[in-house]
Amino acid sequence: MKRLRRWITWILILVGLPAAGVWLWRARQVQAKADLPVASARKGEFQVIVRCRGELVSTRSVQLVAPKNVPGLTIAWQAPPNSEVKEGDIIIRFDSSLAKQQLLEKQAMLKQAQATLDQAIAQARITGEQDHLDLASAHVDLEKAKLEVSKQEIVSKLQGEESRIDMGLSEEKLKVQEATNNLHQTSDTQKMGSLTRQRDKAQEEIDVTNERLSHMEMHAPSNGVVVYLNNNSQGWINAKPFKVGDSVWPGSVVAEIPDLSTLQMKAKLEEIDRGRIAVDQDARILVDPFPEKPFPGKVTAISPLVEQGFDWPPTRNFRAFARFIDRDNRLRPGMNSQVDIVVERIPSAISVPASAVFNRQGRPAVYVAEKNAWLPHEVEILARNPDEVAIKGISEGTKVALVEPDAAGASSQQPAAGSR
Repeated sequence: MKRLRRWITWILILVGLPAAGVWLWRARQVQAKADLPVASARKGEFQVIVRCRGELVSTRSVQLVAPKNVPGLTIAWQAPPNSEVKEGDIIIRFDSSLAKQQLLEKQAMLKQAQATLDQAIAQARITGEQDHLDLASAHVDLEKAKLEVSKQEIVSKLQGEESRIDMGLSEEKLKVQEATNNLHQTSDTQKMGSLTRQRDKAQEEIDVTNERLSHMEMHAPSNGVVVYLNNNSQGWINAKPFKVGDSVWPGSVVAEIPDLSTLQMKAKLEEIDRGRIAVDQDARILVDPFPEKPFPGKVTAISPLVEQGFDWPPTRNFRAFARFIDRDNRLRPGMNSQVDIVVERIPSAISVPASAVFNRQGRPAVYVAEKNAWLPHEVEILARNPDEVAIKGISEGTKVALVEPDAAGASSQQPAAGSR
């Protein structure tokens, strides 16, 4: 009896082990199928693209130059960086307190110079009247002396001689008075000229100061956005955009206003892709700050020669330019972006993610879920993009694995004869 029970136990073990193994194997297949990420094959137009990176630039911009011959320029206020402005808006206001103080001082000097000139004019007028009166008196004395000389026939000889002497003295006095009048007139003219020049100089200094005050505000010459340039006064290593409190050298470029209507993308194009693109090809522009919205565009230009980059190791790239078809007011120059240039279109193509295509025994293949197992299917690659591949060999809607089952720890089966 015990031997019978032993035999029955061994029979049950021998029969149950294969069944348990099959059950475990199927469970592992189902678990592997459930855990692997999958994607569905899509049918539609496949656009072969060349992907480039770059930044947004403006082809037309206006520079703001600090006023010349205006010393001591210090930024007291400025419009926010990258803010949109209209023509005539104030962009930068310089500190004008020192210039206003100088203006008050020069106005006081002008008043003093004008008062001194007025005093000199009045004194010259008084001196001139006095000289005119003295000259008239000298003429009267001379006429009197001539009258006395004319009486010498009726007076004594001694009186006649005295009269001639008096007439000579009167003539000399008249000449002296005329010379004195000329001296006073010349002196007054020179003095008034000197004072007039001092007054005019003070007026010119006031005009210069007023001119400087009129340049204490910089206005936008056109519509656009404000982009402040770097202040290199502390060296190019410490260069930062101009800000409030910075001193500005007269005649230096402080900012620029790019025209947003001329905004386009400037991308680095690899030498291997240069022969694949051409002007007027369609493009999709993805700006890093707005990844949710692709902007349609067109290729406008390609540089004829390569450019040497400043990266390390050194790079050599062509430059490709793409314009926006639809303008967006949120876009600003300097934003990093990506452009996908469409170089070819394949109609009614089956496409899958690039991560779903694997190299199996030297041939491209995808893993398709069939009967609780991932079966490899060989495919033919029609075109390849960085994120997507156009293939031939599976139908639309087929579920493919995004991770190779063998690499994920799940077993796979060889494809059946003739399976694709």
